[in-house]
Amino acid sequence: MTGVKPDILKAHVRDRLTVLFLGFGDPAEARAFLNGLSGRMKSAQTHLQEVEAHKLTKTGGTPYLGVGLTAHGYATLGVTAPADPAVTEWEGNYQQTIDAVLLLGDATAGPVRTLRRQIEALRPASVSVLGEESGLGLANANGDGIEHFGYVDGRSQPLFLTEDVDTERDTTDGVNDWAPSAPLEQVLVPDPAAPDPTVHFGSYFVFRKLEQNVRLFKEAERDLGLHGEDRERAGAMLIGRFEDGTPLTVQSAPGSHHPVGNDFSYDSDKLGQKCPFHAHIRKTNPRGSGGAEAPEGERKHLMARRGQTYGRRRDDPNADLPPRLRPAKDVGLLFMAFNSNLGNQFEFTQQIWADNPAFPFPPDGSRPGLDPVIGQGARAPQKYAPEWGHNNVVEATDSHSTGGHHEGRRVFLHAITRLSAESVSEIPTAHRIPPGGAVVVIGFPSRARGGITDAWTGMSG
Repeated sequence: MTGVKPDILKAHVRDRLTVLFLGFGDPAEARAFLNGLSGRMKSAQTHLQEVEAHKLTKTGGTPYLGVGLTAHGYATLGVTAPADPAVTEWEGNYQQTIDAVLLLGDATAGPVRTLRRQIEALRPASVSVLGEESGLGLANANGDGIEHFGYVDGRSQPLFLTEDVDTERDTTDGVNDWAPSAPLEQVLVPDPAAPDPTVHFGSYFVFRKLEQNVRLFKEAERDLGLHGEDRERAGAMLIGRFEDGTPLTVQSAPGSHHPVGNDFSYDSDKLGQKCPFHAHIRKTNPRGSGGAEAPEGERKHLMARRGQTYGRRRDDPNADLPPRLRPAKDVGLLFMAFNSNLGNQFEFTQQIWADNPAFPFPPDGSRPGLDPVIGQGARAPQKYAPEWGHNNVVEATDSHSTGGHHEGRRVFLHAITRLSAESVSEIPTAHRIPPGGAVVVIGFPSRARGGITDAWTGMSG
């Protein structure tokens, strides 16, 4: 645990987040800069010790600093790294040659600003800040984290630590119908650039900026035509949960006990009469009901998600307001996730599940359509049940909710070791960015050209 970064195995609080994207102009100065950062990064073990101390004394922990390198960053430092697909159409900052990403996060803004100043003091002129994103956490009245559509987010995660599985079992609705435990090899891989890959591990980190068109989403909810007390079920049929996190397949209205429940399957809803087959959480975690492979095979596609909302708004995301008063741009999600196998996790989830109109496979052979939140492609009318638990359905068209765009990068977050001229893998992995932090992108001017995919990924350790 001393050689693994905090945010990979257990999410790190980060209500305030800064993400910096960096470019390296001089390899030697870049190494020296990264070595300087290593002393400011804590390990997963230190993070867990801080968590336990907080439980006993309510003492706040130290801010999180995570570092990741792109394929181009590896090449600049003279280290072989996995190749990335070419960059397509992203925002201007993301079309530049990016070498590294820094994630700075904490529960409040002050420690993040202090850490940012310390990093600036270390940064030589040859290491340039190419772009920056800032995350600011949102929460509902219960204190649960939400995204801009107003729905509880990040509730269902693979859990890698025994203590987290025990907490899930003992303090929530249990682990009888859905066991969230996952093996370490689902998130950690040997760091090939580390001094000893048998003991130093990192993770493939995906960064994806998703703009959310809240106005369009609320119009889609309205157009489903549900009224009165049943109106809240409209959005739940797009997401798969009510705004407060209550699973739609469990009950027909919000209000399940707090904390938000996660111990459910779709065994009682095999015809999609409660939760539509195309609902976002059913598409991206079918819980053994996808019909294409065994439940244990489906589990291997799940990834550790560490998303953070961005953008400020004046309206309350959970207030009952007309769609015209909702934001249509400049708010969204900084999606981040840790993977051990990009093709079998992030890319599989997006392409084989979310973008596949035939998945999951209903008993009647129908095609559910695209994921209404993140699915990409041509959209056909989709079926929704006017009454919960009944077989009658109506069709609705164009429920696409984001109405926005995606930019992304891939980075490898390294094991926590010292960076030398021979080894680049001694950079700690990126923590989960607290709900308010920032991300910085760095560029290293170099001869090597190595793109990154439609999501920014790379190794983080």
